[in-house]
Amino acid sequence: MSLHLNLDELVAVSVQGQIAHPVGHASPYRIGYDGVPRVLPGTGGIVLNKRIGDRCVGLAGDHIEPGVALHNNRREVVGPRDGPNNALITYACVGNLARVVSGPCTGQVGMVTGKHGGINHVLVDFPAEVLARLRIGDDIRITSHGLGLRLLQCPAVEVMNASVRLLQRWGIVRRDDRLHVPVTHLVPATIMGSGLGKNTAWRGDYDIQLADSEARRRYRLGSLRFGDLVAIVDADVRRGPSLRSGRITIGVVVHGDSTVSGHGPGVTPLLTGPARVLRPMFTENANLAEIFDVRRAATPKIEATLSERDRRVRCVSRELPPQLAFRV
Repeated sequence: MSLHLNLDELVAVSVQGQIAHPVGHASPYRIGYDGVPRVLPGTGGIVLNKRIGDRCVGLAGDHIEPGVALHNNRREVVGPRDGPNNALITYACVGNLARVVSGPCTGQVGMVTGKHGGINHVLVDFPAEVLARLRIGDDIRITSHGLGLRLLQCPAVEVMNASVRLLQRWGIVRRDDRLHVPVTHLVPATIMGSGLGKNTAWRGDYDIQLADSEARRRYRLGSLRFGDLVAIVDADVRRGPSLRSGRITIGVVVHGDSTVSGHGPGVTPLLTGPARVLRPMFTENANLAEIFDVRRAATPKIEATLSERDRRVRCVSRELPPQLAFRV
């Protein structure tokens, strides 16, 4: 059965942001949960070679945001200083169309793929040839269409951060008064980290911790990709992320892994409701790249984390004669 949505009630609004520059901190080092300091690319900027559909685990990066990261740096005379960016990150919905309105790529169209809390970026995917020509500071206009969205036949399930386009193309099946939702992974709420403690899930994400190798193996989390739709079991995000038995939250993987304690691939929530109504349905290609026919998603493959790979290299180095160790 098709989904019945309250389309006649929704309001479409244009919001806008600029491509954000990466921001450096006082120290270039990030101290990992393994005690190793690393200097790695992080949030912001234009990521040229990682997009939705690509693997997000084991990269030589920290919280990598695929495609472009938007931030509205303008100020209004009313409201808080960061009011325009608060509106941008609230209004933007996953699946909304985004159009370049300044610079050499004016007129090119991309798509919102997620929201990254803390840094407060909206993430947008563009074709590779467009990414190569975009500039830091270029203006991107998003047609927000999704705030206030409701599932009329399943009022127990709340929609957040999701566009009409996404719900119409996701492949959700309503059967026996339940919603069967395609996902690539099940994630236990007990391993969710950064983002807990916020009182809203409308302005960002929260992270899947990958430090525990047994949990990674059991739930196949080494195969996560940017744009994967995943189900967090025993998670309730109605008033902010929290652990609650008998609830399910389904969201999209928006940024890459991290070696920092409590962090990992980020998930922007899209649907949340009782487990008796909201039913995850395993589908290998439940990824934004495939759902919107943007590109073929990478074949899921278990990847070692960056911390694991570094540890293996260090172990090999210790086993070699000193005169050979530098070659590893």
